[in-house]
Amino acid sequence: MGEPLDVKTAAEVFNINWKDAYDYFLELKQEYDQEGRGIRIIEVNKSFQFVTDADNSSYIERLCTPVKEKKLSQSALEVLAIIAYKQPITKGEIDSIRGIKCDRVIEGLIKKELIQEKGRSTAIGRPILYGTTDGFLKHFGFETIKDLPDIENIESAVAADDPEDEVYAQQISLDFNT
Repeated sequence: MGEPLDVKTAAEVFNINWKDAYDYFLELKQEYDQEGRGIRIIEVNKSFQFVTDADNSSYIERLCTPVKEKKLSQSALEVLAIIAYKQPITKGEIDSIRGIKCDRVIEGLIKKELIQEKGRSTAIGRPILYGTTDGFLKHFGFETIKDLPDIENIESAVAADDPEDEVYAQQISLDFNT
């Protein structure tokens, strides 16, 4: 909740006298009240403040309630990574790489607007080709799909990002025979 703006400060800011500032506030308050806007102006001890109309409080509550962030499941991340690196790719090719069907995972990724249909393959049955969306790029902070990490360097990039892995790697390389 903000603080009300006192008339004296407003008069100084606009370089007008106190009475004119007060009258302008009253005029604006009346205008908001008459038009039934969602925002109202209230007077508190010769100060004025914008407030939300009480009738809209339930909407404001819903807007301001934090939305629970949903994370992608491990299977969704696997399918998304396969699509990102192999696009355009068919569902059959994804199933073959994962060794398990991924119909529901693909549906979920489409609903989340992370992947989309990119046409049809020329193979028998003309299966649908899938690829990533601009939403995918935005969500993961890539400007283009070319910004994806080089797949050969992923293991070293992941190890470099996680200092615990480095410590673990050092621990398992100890030679007890010396």
